Amino acid sequence: MKTVQIMLNSIDKVKNFVNDIARFDSDFDLISGRYVIDAKSIMGIFSLDLSKPITLSIHSTDEDEVNKILDTLKPYIDDEA
Repeated sequence: MKTVQIMLNSIDKVKNFVNDIARFDSDFDLISGRYVIDAKSIMGIFSLDLSKPITLSIHSTDEDEVNKILDTLKPYIDDEA
């Protein structure tokens, strides 16, 4: 499992994020405080506080797939976290 901090601070970013990760078979969780939601659920994402960075957990044991996922998610990864 790999975790990264991401920022989804606009409606377009959320929509594009969900479309991007939907292409992968792995499971993804978003963690904000005590809430954990399925990262492929656009409604779930909108239930979170999107003004702060969110932790994304990538549930995959395939290193190649994880690297492809991280490349795809570069626009969302919060470098300041």
